[in-house]
Amino acid sequence: MSDTLEKLAAVIDARKAADPGSSYVAGLFDKGMNSILKKIGEEAAETIVAAKEPDDEQLVHETADLWFHTLVMLAARGLGPEAVLAELERRFGTSGIEEKAARGK
Repeated sequence: MSDTLEKLAAVIDARKAADPGSSYVAGLFDKGMNSILKKIGEEAAETIVAAKEPDDEQLVHETADLWFHTLVMLAARGLGPEAVLAELERRFGTSGIEEKAARGK
């Protein structure tokens, strides 16, 4: 599974240098972080709406859009999915209650 994320992250990273007129992702990078974050907000809302409906295919579709745009956000900050996967691995085996307490939240 993480191979797919890594391949996608590599394509997204390569789009940073592309002509904004030739690539949707390059266009997002060109518009800046606020545009990327706005798109994540839109995709998050669409995912929530899809989750309230019985159509699993639509939920998967919207979740994929959300994950994709989140990868674009990470790339804009010079990060990739490996950073998030490492954090999830670090948390593995720790209860959510313990993890939140360790963060002071």
